[in-house]
Amino acid sequence: QVQLVESGGGLVQTGGSLRLSCAASGRTFSSYNMGWFRQAPGKEREFVAAIRWSSSGTYYTDSVKGRFTISRDNSKNTVYLQMNSLKPEDTAVYYCAARLAAYVTGTDYATPTTYNYWGQGTQVTVSS
Repeated sequence: QVQLVESGGGLVQTGGSLRLSCAASGRTFSSYNMGWFRQAPGKEREFVAAIRWSSSGTYYTDSVKGRFTISRDNSKNTVYLQMNSLKPEDTAVYYCAARLAAYVTGTDYATPTTYNYWGQGTQVTVSS
């Protein structure tokens, strides 16, 4: 079992920055690929970013490339999402997700159903 707890959300103006954190329980965090997803009101949950267990690969949806950075510290069982140059359209609840690396192949990292552990979410609101 893996428990995920997100933090770092809040209200920020357009152009501002936030850093989300996702703390994971368990001793095998380094075996998991991690993802960040977001869900705006009335919309489906969408992929934002993902990182492989060894940080050897990072992936982003096009709309956040160059603005967001995903990273992880396996010694702290934590994955981060640094969000810069925020826009109103980034407003959403942000979720982190985990799945054992062996079960994530190809572009599965971008599909919500790939992940079997989810956090409770943290609200990010970007004002215009």
